[in-house]
Amino acid sequence: MEYIIEMLNITKEFPGIIANDNITLQLKKGEIHALLGENGAGKSTLMSVLFGMYQPEKGIIKKNGSTVEINNPNDANKLGIGMVHQHFKLVHNFTVLQNIILGVETTKHGFLKMDDARKKVIELSEKYGLMVDPDAIIENITVGMQQRVEILKMLYRENEILIFDEPTAVLTPQEIEELMKIMKNLTKEGKSILFITHKLNEIKEVADRCTILRKGKYINTVDISITSKEELSEMMVGHKVNFEIDKKEAELGNITLEVKNLCVNSKTHEKKVVDDVSFNVKKGEIVCIAGIDGNGQSELIYALTGLGSIDGGKILLNNIDITNESIRKRNMKGMAHIPEDRHKDGLVLDYSLGENLLLKRYFTKEYQNRGFLKFNAINEYSNLLIDKFDIRSSQGSKTITRSMSGGNQQKAIIAREIDLNPEILIAVQPTRGLDVGAIEYIHKQLIDERDRGKAVLLVSLELDEVMNLSDRILVIYEGKIVADLNPKEVTIQELGLYMAGSKVQNQREEKCYE
Repeated sequence: MEYIIEMLNITKEFPGIIANDNITLQLKKGEIHALLGENGAGKSTLMSVLFGMYQPEKGIIKKNGSTVEINNPNDANKLGIGMVHQHFKLVHNFTVLQNIILGVETTKHGFLKMDDARKKVIELSEKYGLMVDPDAIIENITVGMQQRVEILKMLYRENEILIFDEPTAVLTPQEIEELMKIMKNLTKEGKSILFITHKLNEIKEVADRCTILRKGKYINTVDISITSKEELSEMMVGHKVNFEIDKKEAELGNITLEVKNLCVNSKTHEKKVVDDVSFNVKKGEIVCIAGIDGNGQSELIYALTGLGSIDGGKILLNNIDITNESIRKRNMKGMAHIPEDRHKDGLVLDYSLGENLLLKRYFTKEYQNRGFLKFNAINEYSNLLIDKFDIRSSQGSKTITRSMSGGNQQKAIIAREIDLNPEILIAVQPTRGLDVGAIEYIHKQLIDERDRGKAVLLVSLELDEVMNLSDRILVIYEGKIVADLNPKEVTIQELGLYMAGSKVQNQREEKCYE
């Protein structure tokens, strides 16, 4: 069998951890080969070795049967290997075209020659159905479009082996569908794709074969057409995963959070991004705000948690007005927040795990005395949370948070917020970019909070998560709540119509005709 790429017996070590332990991966020409594993299983490390960002301690890489040296990404590009990273590598104030040609510019007498490049980019964009405007500035286009720019960068360099690292983590369901089509088109043209993911539905849809890693070790390579989702998940996490969410009927208590006529003005145009929003969340229920990304969810949550400004309306927590309270006072009165962007709003990445776990408690008497931190008490508390919430890291509470996997970073935030014993837990896309094992764990934590009589406000773009976890669904469209639905009485298709703005709930329709 002729393989286009072979990674044979690759071992890559970092201080305190073997990220890749004797792993072999073989890619056939023209196939989509998925690389599946939990957060921290070593998938991105293995692909970074192939792309020349890391050098392995042991093992060899072959292309078309011949051993090759890949000392840096330029070597990889010369061999026709390209990579779309999980966090895109784009210059935000450059245009699409400038980003695509960066590093492979054609010049004449010291001046950039853009005409040929523009022509080639437009041709590639049309050929693969990417439809990107070459003159758009990166910071003005959607995340889905930015990803297409990354794909065009690879095609422009005529790469034949394309590595996609978690390509769907930041995309909407519609963008994911488009990406799957693009990937299939690429293989029809003879490209070979390595696709890092932990989303089993996507693997079933596009991959031909799949290699599974677990805790840095090779588990198996399987043919997708004859392997079930359940078998894949069991190989990935080492035990059976329950895809059904078990939860009893909600036992509702008093209103915990009440939002009245909340408005947030847009910074860029006349329209309000949060437009006269009113709702409540009771003790013992999970209320989910569902909508397509960019319909005001982020601004609404920023307003509720104190991260953003409010231009009208009121927020009550246990009947106390907290509209103008500081973030710390909101926390102390019973609000906890698992933020949408764990790197920007959830963690201080260069702090240790222990310090991050204490971010909302360090100022209390237990952990400081006259402004001096009590390090023994801090270590004791953080070790307790690390055990209780099974947060895995190479050096325990001393680990620098930046070096941890996404799933364990997320677990750290969840541990810190839930341990505050909040009255209301606001969880924004809590499982974004996580594997099935971590998702199952986080869903259980949210349901446990609800069953302890706490109020939970969930914001999610994953429709399965919305349907399975919620006791009530509020649909947000263009900054307005357009429906209040019971997940038992609505289908995913109907929910999609409300989210797209093509359906509005009856009572609101009647108001329009009064």
